[in-house]
Amino acid sequence: AVAAGISAYPQEVTFQMVMNFLNGGAGINVFCRHNGLDLKVIDAGVNVDFPDHPLLIDAKVRRSTRNYLDEPALTGNELQTCLERADDIVTELAAGGCNIVGLGDMGIGNTASASLIMSTLCSIPIARCTGRGAGLDDAQLDQKIDLLRQAQTRHPDVHTAEQILQHFGGYEIAMITGAMLSAYRHHMIIMVDGFIATAAYLAAARIKPEVADNAIFCHLSDERGHIRALEFIGAVPLLKLSMRLGEGTGCALAYPLIRCAIGFLNEMASFDSAHVSSEK
Repeated sequence: AVAAGISAYPQEVTFQMVMNFLNGGAGINVFCRHNGLDLKVIDAGVNVDFPDHPLLIDAKVRRSTRNYLDEPALTGNELQTCLERADDIVTELAAGGCNIVGLGDMGIGNTASASLIMSTLCSIPIARCTGRGAGLDDAQLDQKIDLLRQAQTRHPDVHTAEQILQHFGGYEIAMITGAMLSAYRHHMIIMVDGFIATAAYLAAARIKPEVADNAIFCHLSDERGHIRALEFIGAVPLLKLSMRLGEGTGCALAYPLIRCAIGFLNEMASFDSAHVSSEK
């Protein structure tokens, strides 16, 4: 679908940006370093094979999804593989003592997939779910919306979260969905990043509504569909900084607030313990 003009950037930018993560030069690297967060880069389906790297987890299902304008983006087996591999990764984190996980993304064209997922799950017209992604102009945005309408027409009988993920992709969104389900099973706090991660959350919550009990929505993305997705959920994000960077950066910026909130609850003196008068 990227080749059809859904994105302003070519597919190879995904590989180039992931290499930037591995080399420590991306926004998420900076925010993780400054906030004491461990970063894992997970290859769910980039259309290039990466060299071994200590930050990289190779969970590749296939080199790139199929074009959902022509056929389902994933097979049923590939969707199950995404969910299982995500569960394996989160289970290992939980076994190591981790009790909070932030989930973000990198993928050229994935705002289009997220818009399709949101529109179909929430029954909101695709034009209201679709934004400029990585910098589309007005004509390109109109073309993107038209292509996404064609995709929905091509796949009229998808209703369950699993069917929607399978038909509209991508591997990273399916894997984020699986990671959220796994994190809930392991009693972990789930930090939800921006528009892409929220689309995955919509799918996860449709499969397991109790996921909502563990989810914190970290920021309001500048991508047009995100505010409508949050309104549909009834969620209030922690930060509103007009970001549209992705990468999990909203999680990394919200994490200090979450830590401070826990400290506030556990450590701050009450009026009684501080011997402060509470009545006249």
